[in-house]
Amino acid sequence: MPSTVQEHYDTHLAEHYDWMFGVPLESKVAEQKILLHEILGTETHGAAVDLGCGSGFQTLALADLGYEVLAMDISARLLRDLRARVGSRRISVKHANVLTLDSLVAKESVSVAVCMGDTLTHLSSRHEVSRLFQSASRALQPGGRFIVTYRDLAEGELKGLDRFIAVRSDERRVMTCFLEFETPETVVVHDLINTRDAEGQWTLHKSSYTKLRLPVAWVAAELGAAGLSITDQRAGRMLTLAATKPG
Repeated sequence: MPSTVQEHYDTHLAEHYDWMFGVPLESKVAEQKILLHEILGTETHGAAVDLGCGSGFQTLALADLGYEVLAMDISARLLRDLRARVGSRRISVKHANVLTLDSLVAKESVSVAVCMGDTLTHLSSRHEVSRLFQSASRALQPGGRFIVTYRDLAEGELKGLDRFIAVRSDERRVMTCFLEFETPETVVVHDLINTRDAEGQWTLHKSSYTKLRLPVAWVAAELGAAGLSITDQRAGRMLTLAATKPG
């Protein structure tokens, strides 16, 4: 039976999270700063919230752009890594489910909200995604921006050996992902990580969890239902949608 998302990260994936991306932390933060700057422009100030912040790629980027950031995540291990990186930046770190946003920020108090790095697909249902969009809209000031990124697994299903995806490898670790398309709305992700110890012995670590399959048309419609107007959409390895609260 698949683990919960929190169990999967805290007991399996968090230890390898930064390594998975294959670039230094500074490079990943710089990449996110470029993306956020392109979408948000030069008026980067006020309060921001990072929903599902992980180890802090977007949080650090937002703070470096000039925002005061509330960073939220359910993984204690990843938040520990983020806290070690805050330094003098204006960042508050909260161990919390993103669906508790309404209780953590006042109505219309946030200039920018982001939900990036595939966090959307980690929610347990499409209903929860809709709830999050409503909460983000409530938190945003008029004219505020909401940015989401996620991996679109809704279009088509990988078959046979194509379901095996090489994530990264080096002399100490090899990570492979296997996708099991369970239903039209869900996919089970099996993360297999082989690690080699100082004596050269390899050990297989394995865990799985369920992710949502979210068609972009559905996501766009739900953003609209939450009172947000899409102003930017970008395809790529991760689908990016930016929406604005009218006003």
